[in-house]
Amino acid sequence: MPKPTLARDRARASTAPVVSRRAAAPVSGEFVVRPDPSDPRLVHRVQGFDQAGQPIETAVPAERPLTLYLNGQEIVTMMTIGDYPEHLAIGYLLNQNMLRADDQVAVVDYDDDLGVIVVRTARKTDYEAKLRKKTLTSGCAQGTAFGDVMEKFERVALDPAARVKTSWLYALSKKINLAPSIYLEAGAIHGCVLCEEDRPLVYMEDVGRHNAIDKIAGYMHSHAIVPAGKLFYTTGRLTSEMVIKCVQMGIPILISRSGFTASGVELARKANLTLIGRLKGRRFLVLAGEGRVVYDADIQAIGDEDTRVQRKASVAADD
Repeated sequence: MPKPTLARDRARASTAPVVSRRAAAPVSGEFVVRPDPSDPRLVHRVQGFDQAGQPIETAVPAERPLTLYLNGQEIVTMMTIGDYPEHLAIGYLLNQNMLRADDQVAVVDYDDDLGVIVVRTARKTDYEAKLRKKTLTSGCAQGTAFGDVMEKFERVALDPAARVKTSWLYALSKKINLAPSIYLEAGAIHGCVLCEEDRPLVYMEDVGRHNAIDKIAGYMHSHAIVPAGKLFYTTGRLTSEMVIKCVQMGIPILISRSGFTASGVELARKANLTLIGRLKGRRFLVLAGEGRVVYDADIQAIGDEDTRVQRKASVAADD
């Protein structure tokens, strides 16, 4: 396929910051970035019928292809809801070790009509050999992991002094699950949230949890947000892919309202990542890195989860 030439994307490219190593930027307030369930590009209204054969109208999330190029090389076509494509592209490349932390991105070209995004770097890149090692993972919407992602994973040393208070877990769960979201509007979507103590900072959603985490990785890199003192929350399963990406991002604590896979637990223990799952109401399980957990909350004072936001009703239904 010839190298893409995008005629009308230069104005969009100005919104994508140059990726380079800069001084850390503070993040203040809660939900600095959050989903927009009112955006008609992200949530569609469709007609159908209910179990009684009665006509209904319901909301469903968008799903559209986005083809990513790194310089002149086509990398992957992802299925995504379509928001924050620049952050998704940069985060994907970072988490696949195709971009280094100190790489300079000259420009990000995005064309909404073509569904194409091109990340152009100052450093020459060539990933044809790496692409031949591509394997399909358990992530939704064609998530991919390359054979050498473990190279970076093995080198990361997560902060052993990081702590997570159980009072923060309960506060985060309530704030995130009650926040306006595409899930509450339409369902069929995953969410990931970058947090600090009991404050949700950056909330991203997508049809695949790997896309949502990549968007946050790209946002952190583009805004020079350091992982120190951060927690990561996801609505999806704690799989090997989620653990690997969280470790590569340098975040020592990973939290989910869903369950675990054996590989995810094994890798978390190997990396000394604190892995907290099945966080619903007053209940949760810690299967790795339990030394970072500070049990400061009175669980008898914690109420049951609001039924309006119960994504899963049982352990057997964990997703």
